[in-house]
Amino acid sequence: MVSPTPLEPLPSALPFSAAAERNAGPILAVLQGWLPARARVLEVASGTGQHAQCLAGAQPGWTWQPSEARDEALAVVAARCAGLPQVRPPLRLDVTARPWPLPEAAFDAVYVANLLHIAPWAVTPALMEGAARCLAPGGVLAVYGPFVVAGEPLAPSNAAFDAYLRARDARWGLRRLQAVHDAAKAAGLRLAGRTAMQRQLPMALAETASIFCETLVVEAGLARLQGAERLAQLDVDLTGTNQVIVDI
Repeated sequence: MVSPTPLEPLPSALPFSAAAERNAGPILAVLQGWLPARARVLEVASGTGQHAQCLAGAQPGWTWQPSEARDEALAVVAARCAGLPQVRPPLRLDVTARPWPLPEAAFDAVYVANLLHIAPWAVTPALMEGAARCLAPGGVLAVYGPFVVAGEPLAPSNAAFDAYLRARDARWGLRRLQAVHDAAKAAGLRLAGRTAMQRQLPMALAETASIFCETLVVEAGLARLQGAERLAQLDVDLTGTNQVIVDI
């Protein structure tokens, strides 16, 4: 298993997210368990490009297609990933545009991080429809971010985060996982059960989805660590909890 190289702000002062640096390792651990050594990955809403840089950098066999809706973000992603031949030039992609300007069944995975809670609800069904069309049989949809899960208490930090988001924009906020499941079903995706480490959701037509929240991904990474490394990751996680309001 390849470990991620720690991310550092580039000399050109490109936008940099501390949250993306913190969560890249646990996310990589989960994706490595889902994807083969060679895979075609579409990343939706690539943001600063740090996940493209880190995840694709750790897995040279993954051909990574970043995407963004904004011109300035496309330029940032292109600059950050310029030295990685397995990362394709970023693609302009409006998630709500139907159909997506991509071939059908062209990707083994569609990956998106921290989008659904900082976008109008219409983005969620659009994401499911676009992913279902783009995924090859046996493909994986991975959605990273906090969710509200029925029957499970919402962490105080996530409740505060939800209130903060809704105050900024009434259309934003943490999504109920069941509503996300329903949107996936409406797109023709069949959902199955959950595990303690991740959401494992087989989809129709031999496609597979994995929808998991931040806490569960961190737990997946912690399960692989021992001793001082585990304590260090716990310290990072606690730091991140304290910063949740300022790190979107």
